Formats: sequence, structure tokens, C-alpha cells
Amino acid sequence: MSSCLLHFHLLLPPVSQPLPFSRHKRPYLLRATPTSSAALAEVSDAVFDVAPSNLISQPRSPEFWIDSLRSKVRSNLLREAVLTYIDMIVLGITPDNFAFPALLKAVADLRDADLGKQIHAHVYKFGYGVDSVTVANTLVNLYRKCGDFGAVYKVFDRITERNQVSWNSLISSLCSFEKWEMALEAFRRMLDEDVEPSSFTLVSVAIACSNLSEGLLLGKQVHAFSLRKGELNSFMVNTLVGMYGKLGKLGSSKALLGSFEGRDLVTWNTVLSSLCQNEQFLEALEYLREMVLNGVEPDGFTISSVLPVCSHLEMLRTGKEMHAYALKNGSLDENSFVGSALVDMYCNCKRVVTARRVFDGIFDRKIGLWNAMIAGYAQNERDEEALSLFIEMEESAGLLANTTTMASVVPACVRSNAFSRKEAIHGFVVKRGLGEDRFVQNALMDMYSRLGKIDISEMIFGKLEDKDLVTWNTMITGYVFSECHEDALLVLHKMQNFERKADLKPNSITLMTVLPSCAALSALAKGKEIHAYSIKNNLATGVAVGSALVDMYAKCGCLHNARKVFDQIPIRNVITWNVIIMAYGMHGNGQDAIDLLKMMMVQKVKPNEVTFISVFAACSHSGMVDEGLRIFYNMQNEYGFEPSSDHYACVVDLLGRAGRVEEAYQLINTMPLDFDKAGAWSSLLGACRIHNNLEIGEIAAQNLVQLEPDVASHYVLLANIYSSAGLWEKATEVRRKMKEKGVRKEPGCSWIEHGDEVHKFIAGDSSHPQSEKLHGYLEALWEKMRKEGYVPDTSCVLHNVEEDEKEVLLCGHSEKLAIAFGILNTSPGMVIRVAKNLRVCNDCHQATKFISKIVDREIILRDVRRFHHFKNGTCSCGDYW
Repeated sequence: MSSCLLHFHLLLPPVSQPLPFSRHKRPYLLRATPTSSAALAEVSDAVFDVAPSNLISQPRSPEFWIDSLRSKVRSNLLREAVLTYIDMIVLGITPDNFAFPALLKAVADLRDADLGKQIHAHVYKFGYGVDSVTVANTLVNLYRKCGDFGAVYKVFDRITERNQVSWNSLISSLCSFEKWEMALEAFRRMLDEDVEPSSFTLVSVAIACSNLSEGLLLGKQVHAFSLRKGELNSFMVNTLVGMYGKLGKLGSSKALLGSFEGRDLVTWNTVLSSLCQNEQFLEALEYLREMVLNGVEPDGFTISSVLPVCSHLEMLRTGKEMHAYALKNGSLDENSFVGSALVDMYCNCKRVVTARRVFDGIFDRKIGLWNAMIAGYAQNERDEEALSLFIEMEESAGLLANTTTMASVVPACVRSNAFSRKEAIHGFVVKRGLGEDRFVQNALMDMYSRLGKIDISEMIFGKLEDKDLVTWNTMITGYVFSECHEDALLVLHKMQNFERKADLKPNSITLMTVLPSCAALSALAKGKEIHAYSIKNNLATGVAVGSALVDMYAKCGCLHNARKVFDQIPIRNVITWNVIIMAYGMHGNGQDAIDLLKMMMVQKVKPNEVTFISVFAACSHSGMVDEGLRIFYNMQNEYGFEPSSDHYACVVDLLGRAGRVEEAYQLINTMPLDFDKAGAWSSLLGACRIHNNLEIGEIAAQNLVQLEPDVASHYVLLANIYSSAGLWEKATEVRRKMKEKGVRKEPGCSWIEHGDEVHKFIAGDSSHPQSEKLHGYLEALWEKMRKEGYVPDTSCVLHNVEEDEKEVLLCGHSEKLAIAFGILNTSPGMVIRVAKNLRVCNDCHQATKFISKIVDREIILRDVRRFHHFKNGTCSCGDYW
């Protein structure tokens, strides 16, 4: 044995379940199987509805019959080959060592396990069950193709003289059953018996390595051995390219492609597929171009591999070119995957009508195509159409839904108003026997989290033993959707502990899902850690992850970093632009936000509804009332957009924040009658609270209580307006109505990150381990602040209590506790970053200015509306918020 091969041999890991390679003298017999020729003929007649052979009446030599049998198998006339064998038996012609391998190959290709067992019995009857290794090898292949894992073992175990083909058959069978470790163990035993591996052996072993996270080193040994033995043919190279790609070593895949002169279409397709699977979408397009320039014509597999690139990058024009090419060369008709990929691409690019035209134009619709169209409707939230197509698939096309179908149908049921009994779909899934499937369970987890039953999602997640990447991503998404951001980060941490499995490596969906939790908690350190991971894995410049990173940095108070990431994204969609515009708006940089809108138009990215919401918010936080109004009244002429109810709500906020409350009220009265005015009235009520406008505030509150009687903030704002005006009885009456309706005020919460933890503080709560220490520090700090001129703004305490008690209540506000924690637990000079779930009150805003000056710290506070950067006793908002 060569030293290279010996090294590989030593690296192979043992498996927990050893292969049964012991020798058995008793032959392997199948019980309860008829072995007479009449019985076999009866079985075959039941299987094949064909006329009797006309050769049986013609006397021929045994050699003729065996040659005829083998010839039919070579011509793929499988049923005829079986009937020829039956004729032989009827005539008393004894099959030999050449007849059985051909016959068994025919039965294997027919995937007929019952008939295969009959032939297996004949093998033993005619004395070829133990001594003929050729026949035994063919039996291993038969049971592999028929999916009988146990029979593969038993047949192989009874081969007395195993040759190279025997081991190749076993290793290939283990790979087809996805028993990767066992395949490597079989390879080790093959080497133990001094059987020289062939290129077929090495291909199977490389496939096994590609499916094991620890398989890279072993795979390299296979590569080295194939080089040493001169076995690096195109089949071997293609397998190695796929192996390196699947294990995330794209550099090795590309190096093999570049160095192999015999590269063919399969080699190129394998590299393209690897790049797409590793989300290197732009590079995949570059390699496609290079492939065409090298004179290699793409086929259906190429097109179906590259179309997802167009989907992810929303490159509709390139996708249309692919579509045209598929129509020209016939790939659309010949390859069902191309049609499905086209439907998926058009749906991802929001061209659902075009996707439906592609779907309708394909006559031979396999279930994959139906699933693609149903998924396309579902992901574009055209849920009734998704459900209608699902019903049509089952009732008209006669196709039964599979797990992929239900993974799209379940979320459509959750969102559809026409489907009222949401949880009934779970019963349907169980009734169809699909409830144990991992993909369906992932969809059910998502369903329950969206229904507000995150505990059921947790239960399903906990019971799933074989969690894949989608399972982890779904659980993270459920926590983010339910605003359980700490739990989302905890699940990510647990997931990273499982990274020893190759398929559990966080991908772009993981990152874009969990980054909003970092943003919500102002967990900058965790966000930076995720950013570093995305750079290492070439995910940072993708449009989805890049946009999420921009949002995370902006919401953690790092506007410079947000802009830096934005500038590095090569292809930006409207979401990316909206995020950066909103970022500048949150930080009070309204002019920069408007400049970005102009830049966006120059780069021919069409704004959407969210774009203008972001622009109006930026103008509102910057006091740019006239500029905001100009854009609002010119939306139709300049941008081709009719203002929506949300845009009116933003402009009401713009006017109200600037003190133009009466003008904001009049704007609401000009809104179209069919518009939902709840958002506009809410903005107006907030403005009335800031500017203490009791008369209009009461009008706004009355409208809101009618439109949204269960929203606590409406009652709270009205009660605050009454309290500020000293109308304590009216304020008490509002709170009494809240209690009667069961409406509860959201408590003020603040978060601050320290080390690997995010610490949460609630107003008036003393449950934090350092609570006593924090309150003591604030009391001492209070004295220093008073000496500097600080006067507590007790108007922010909306309870009818004594002034000194009001000051105590002010001291317990959540943002003050979080700031005190930051001062006491971080090094001098470090920036303190705090996030709050509500608008910062006047007193906390004023107090934080004094604190920043006294402790000489920059304090960045994000409330529900915007950022406040406190430094040297001033705030970036200029007291305009």
C-alpha cells in the first residue's frame, strides 16, 4: 500500500455501527417466494401486460437465448428481456454466469423489488448464489436501485471472494442511501483487504466526503491519491469540483476548473452550481460569461442553476435573456427544472403575471412546476391565488401535495383572510401523513409564531432532532417577529455551537434575519461580530445582508459605518436605498436624506411607498417643513406616486412637530374618504401632547378610540395631555376606561449591551442585580447635576403626587438606569449606547445633557422616533424632537 493511501487509511474515522463483514456459510435465501418457472411467469404476466414471446416455438441453442437476453438488455428492452428469460426456463435452457448479470440489470433498471427477489431465488437454484462474484455484485446493485438497504448488506456479506467491483458496488450503495460515514468505513475495509481502488471508488468516496463537515481533509487525500494514480479523468475532476464547492472551498473548485484541460459542460455546471450554493452570485455570472466565451454551450442544467442568481440579485433583464435562450434551444420543453426556475425568478422579481404566463405555457406540468408557482404567489402575498392553484393542482391535475407544496400553502393560509380557521391546516397536514416532515414542521413553526403562539413554535423546534439550517432560521425569524430579540440572539449562539455540521453554517438568510435583533437591542458588539462573519464568508456585499447591516449600524448609532457599508454594496435595490435614507432621517440629517433621494433617481432606482415615508420622517426630525411639503405636493408630478394614507400621516407629523397643529388638523380633513385615517390622527395626537393642545387633542383621541379602541398609546397620550393641563379627574377617567377595556400601557424599557449580554431595564423595576447600586449612584449624581443648574421637569410625572415623590419617580426612568449602568460598568471615555422603546421624556432628555457633561461621556440614546447624540451638555437634536 502506498504511503499516500496509507495516510488516507489512517485518517478514516471509525463508525459507531460496524459493517457486518463476517463470513457466513449459510446462503442468503428469501422466504415465501415462488421459484418455479410457472410462478415466475405468473408474476411477470402480472407485471408486464405484453403478448407472449413468439420465440418459444422456435428451437434455438442455449447460446442464442443468452445472447438474445443480453442484447435486449443492451437495447434497453427490459420487459422483453425478462420474458426471454421466462421462455428459456420454460424450454429447459439453463441460465449461466452471463445470463444472470444481464437479467438482474434489467430488473434493477425496472426498480421491481418483488421480481428481483424471484430472480434472486433462481440464482441460488441454479448454483450461482455463492461462487459467482459477478452475479453477487449485480445483486448488490439490484437491491441498491430497489432501495433495500438491508438486502444490500446481506448479499455483500455472503460474497466469498470480493473483488474491486464488489467494494465499488457496496460503497456506491451506501452513498445512495446517504450513509456517508459507513461508506468511508467500507472504503477503509477495502484497503484492509488490499483491494486497489479505482476511479469509480474514489468518486464515491469523494461524494461521501463532500457530505461530511470533517470530510475536507479526507477529500484532499482522495484528490492526492487520484493524482498519484493518474485517475484524474473528467468524471473524477467534476466530482472533486463539486466536493470542494459543497465544503465551501470555492478557491479549490475554481483552481481545478482552471488547471484541467479536459473540462467539459459538466465541469462548468458544477462550478456554477457551487458558486450559487455559496451565494457568490456575481462571480457565478462572470463564470457563465467565461464559459460561453470558451465555446461551451449552456444546457438546461446551466440555465436552472444560474436563474436563481437573477432571482437573488433581482436582475430581471438577465433573467429574460436566459428565458429567451431557453426558448431558442428547447431547454424549456426538455428540462422541467428550467420552467420551475423561470417561474421562481419572475416571482422573485415581482413579475407574478409573467411567471403565470410561463406556467400556463408549459403543458407537461410536473409537481415541481406547480410548487414553484404556488410558492411564487405565496411569497408575493397573493395568498388567495396560491390557495386556488393548490386546489386546482389536487382536483384538476390529480397531483397530491407533497411537503414542498405544504411549505408554501401553510403561510398562505396564515395570511389569507378567506381562511379563517388557521390552525386547521395543521390537521390537514397530519391527515395527509406529512406532519413529520422537517420542511412542513418549519412552516408550522413559522405559522404559530405569526399567530402569536411562539410557545408552540418552541415546542415543535425542541422536538425536531434533525434540525437543518432552515429550522434554525425559522426559529430565529419567529423570535424576531414576536419581538423576543434576546431569544433570537440566544438561538443564534446555540446554532453556532452546532457548526460542526456543514449544513448548519449561518447563511445570508440567518444574518439578515438576526441583524434586526441586534438593531432593536442596540447590540453593536454582536452586530459587528456578525458583520465580521459576513465578510469572512463573502456575504457582506450581498443586497440582503448589506441592507440589514446598514440598518443595524444606523440603529446602533453608527451612521458613518452604515454609510460605509452602503457604499460597498455593488448592486443596491430600493430596500437598500430606503434603509440609508431612513438612517439619515433617524439621526436628524434631513438634507442628506433628500440628497440620497436625488441620487437614487439619478441611478434609475424607482422609489416606492416606503421611500417617501423615510424622506418625510427625515424632514420631520430635521424641522425641514417646507421641503417636506414641497415633495408631498409634487409626488405625482415628479415621482409618479399618489400619496397614501401613510404619507398623509407622515406629513401630519411633520406639521405637528413644528407646532403647526391647526394646519395638520386641516390636512386630515382633506384626506380622501376611503383612506384609513388612524395613522394621521395618531400623529396629530402626539403633536398635541408635545405642544399641549387640549382642544384638538381631544378631537384626535375621540376619532382614534373609535378606529382603534384597543391601542393603549391613544389613551395614554390623552391622559398625559389632561395631566399636563392639571385636569387630574379627566386623566383618571381615561385610565379608568383603559382598565375597563383591558387595555394595558406598554412599560418603558431600555437596553444596553455589555460584554456578551444585553441588559434590560424597566421603569420603576428593581429586579436587576445591580439595581441598588444604580439607584445609589443616581442619587449622588443628582446632587452634582443640581449644582450645575439641573432642575427636574416634574411635568413629566403624570400622577397627582407631591413634588418630591415626582422627583423620585423621575429618577427611576429606564433610560437613566441604563445610562448609570453604562457609566459604572464601562471604561472612562467609552461611548454609552442605550435604546428605548418609547419617546424619551423631557426630563430624561434634559438630565442626559447634564450627565454627558459631568461624566465626560458621549451618550447615544435611541428612542422610538430618532437618535439623540449627547456630548458636552448638548444634544444633536437641538431640543427638536
